[in-house]
Amino acid sequence: MSIQVPDQFKKEEFHRLLNEVLIGKDFEQYKALFRENYKKPKGADAYRLKEGILPEAEKKMAYVLKRSGDGSFDTLEDIAWYFRMLLEDKKYIVLFAYNGTGKTRLSAAFKSLGQQMDEHTGQKAADTLYYNAFTEDLFYWDNDLENDTERALKLNGSSRFFAGLNELEMESRIRPILHRYVDFDFSIDYEESAVRFSRNALVDGTLQRVDNIKVSRGEENIFIWCFFLAIVGLAADKVEAYRWVKYVYIDDPISSLDDNNAIAVASHLAKLMRECDIRFIISSHHSLFFNVLCNEIGRPAQLFLQKNAAQSTYVLKNTEKTPFFHHVALLRELKRAADSGELYTYHFNILRNILEKTASFHGYKHFSSCIRKDEENDADGIIHKRILDLLSHGNYSLFDPKEMVEENKAHFRRILGQFLEDYRFNQAIFDDLPAQEEQQ
Repeated sequence: MSIQVPDQFKKEEFHRLLNEVLIGKDFEQYKALFRENYKKPKGADAYRLKEGILPEAEKKMAYVLKRSGDGSFDTLEDIAWYFRMLLEDKKYIVLFAYNGTGKTRLSAAFKSLGQQMDEHTGQKAADTLYYNAFTEDLFYWDNDLENDTERALKLNGSSRFFAGLNELEMESRIRPILHRYVDFDFSIDYEESAVRFSRNALVDGTLQRVDNIKVSRGEENIFIWCFFLAIVGLAADKVEAYRWVKYVYIDDPISSLDDNNAIAVASHLAKLMRECDIRFIISSHHSLFFNVLCNEIGRPAQLFLQKNAAQSTYVLKNTEKTPFFHHVALLRELKRAADSGELYTYHFNILRNILEKTASFHGYKHFSSCIRKDEENDADGIIHKRILDLLSHGNYSLFDPKEMVEENKAHFRRILGQFLEDYRFNQAIFDDLPAQEEQQ
């Protein structure tokens, strides 16, 4: 852990910490910890950290200072450490972050902190069951290239993820979850560590079962997600093979969720979380999924992770007192990009999403109702509508961004600027953008 507590506080700062910052039920309990470990020598104007402070006390104070205001972190490992401390006070952490920020690496760092060598068995002991891109890699296809008939999804049987599954009737646990989302069926061959899929289909006018099918990539992702949820259920039930699970860390469940599935997955996951005593961390770049999950579970820690690429540092922002914060966060990101000129084609996707949500909130049928009409050149708003229709439907990747041409940058700035003028947000949200970017 690279996070350190200050060697000293000025007298005024220390009094403010005790009397203004460390108040309320979240922080009141920590006042005594600071009083005990910071002392002001006679005649001095500052409180100084005692020598020989216990490591656990120092960690606790560092955690409190981060949670009560200082959200800056040098490394993802520091954030992972902070999450473990936070989960002593909170049952759930729900994290919003854009792709490329480091969500998957953060989940791996959190898992690594819980891995320790067992002196008796010589094996690593873990405490975190996690779902991320690495989880999906535990499943891989054998397409029977020679005969193209016996296709199967293979399992990496050496992973602890699959411990003792053949005694746990996994099919009966997975199937009810899976059939919430898809219509195919499956069977597990535990000796071969393989899953085979089937589906009923019309063959010569008769409904027949077709075996050994290869499901689509999206269906495969859903199956893996349901497999994972079944294992979480085993951990919640304290089944022997999963008694080691203390934390569940889920990073972006199911790729490319549409809005309907985002709501369904978030609601189902929230129900499972409420019914067990395991601590959960959920991270996502999907704003609707994030918002539904926060609404469905009680008092999660709601956080927004940002990265300062120039300094390779991170900022965690608490959003618990900011309902629907992601719309504001997205608008801030668009305003920053527009002001800096770093505009990419995917920014049109984000802008259209905000316009659609705003139109729905105000009772309009189409996002174009939120586009200002240019009385001289575009009285019906057709031009800007067509621009948004065209540029928000391309296959634009956040991992391979394409910068807008100058003409489209001008269109983007005009649409965004007029929207911000017509739907009045607190200007202070945007006024401090440059200062915040420098701090990050």
